[in-house]
Amino acid sequence: MEKEIHFERAEFDQRVSAVKKEMSKRGIDVILLSEPANGNYLTGYDAYSFYVPQMVMVALDHEEPIWIGRGMDRISALMTTYLADANIRSFPDAYVHSALSPYAYVAEVVKEIVGESARIGIEMAGYYYSARAHADLVEALPEATFIDADLLVNWIRLIKSPAEITLMRQAGQIADAMMQRAIDFIEPGVRECDIAAEVYHQMMKGTPDFGGTYSCAPPHLCVGERALAPHAHFTDKPLAASTIVNLELFGNRLRYQVNLARTIVVGKPSPQYQKLADVVVEGVNAGLGAVRPGVTSEQVHAAFANTLAKHGFEKDSRLGYSIGLGYPPAVGEKTVSLRKGDKTVLQAGMCFHMMSGLWLKNDGITITQSFAVTEDGHEPLSQLARKLFIK
Repeated sequence: MEKEIHFERAEFDQRVSAVKKEMSKRGIDVILLSEPANGNYLTGYDAYSFYVPQMVMVALDHEEPIWIGRGMDRISALMTTYLADANIRSFPDAYVHSALSPYAYVAEVVKEIVGESARIGIEMAGYYYSARAHADLVEALPEATFIDADLLVNWIRLIKSPAEITLMRQAGQIADAMMQRAIDFIEPGVRECDIAAEVYHQMMKGTPDFGGTYSCAPPHLCVGERALAPHAHFTDKPLAASTIVNLELFGNRLRYQVNLARTIVVGKPSPQYQKLADVVVEGVNAGLGAVRPGVTSEQVHAAFANTLAKHGFEKDSRLGYSIGLGYPPAVGEKTVSLRKGDKTVLQAGMCFHMMSGLWLKNDGITITQSFAVTEDGHEPLSQLARKLFIK
């Protein structure tokens, strides 16, 4: 069987070691990871199987993680992870969408590996860890102590390895190709759904050198009045002869994702709107100019905010957030934000989407930049011009 593993075993070992070190600090014997991105990060596992209960277990005294999931997905675990067969555990299909709880099965694996009275870390705010999941685990492990270990792995993921940065660069190239295809296709009379179709086609096609895959969210194609909303959905309406198109999309390479947003004006923009675009680009450039190891997230935000303030504008929402490996429903790592009050010190290897979009009372505009922090500044992860595109 051909293995589909995208990192050296030594890199996986380093990741697991870092997680165990943090577990030891917190007095955690075993951690149960429900977030697909965290499971992928530690094992390489990749399949669209997270709609049913699925976990990766890391125990301090067990060398490898243990993957626990649905029986029919065991083959994907064999194909995409480095794990020994004994560390791939699967429950029968009778546990799927039935009165039986897969978490009772998970509990039996926990008992086998660390006993019934272990200190167990769980991701309390995980997208894929429900109230029912927690209740079932607590019932099945009454002697255990449960500890909220939410984001423990996410914070370790924050600093990317050189191999991860390579995948982020490739994701950025896919994002550029997607956006350029949309810009080329947009014209009066084109249906919004047809723009989305072009974007999806390029998302999967990728570049001549490497293909893409599905993103963590659908493209946000916000047209006309819906340009005032950041996350509106596209329709099947044709574009008017004069309108605004705000498009945020996502290039994804082997689950590593780069976000990219641009505004395309169909027709001629008003002088005021062109000025708004120029101010946003000036702010983004100022924010990027502040990026380097040793500065804080809020200092990057301040450079952007101060530039906007000179022109009488203010952005209510955060300026950006850390990105990297992800699965639906979102790529954000839920750790660092570029905003006032976030004093996280930037380090080389961190990656962010500078989401500089403005949604004002009468106008919306999105000209953004994803970047990696380098040893002496930043590296843009997409290369498309930061400007207002006019069709």
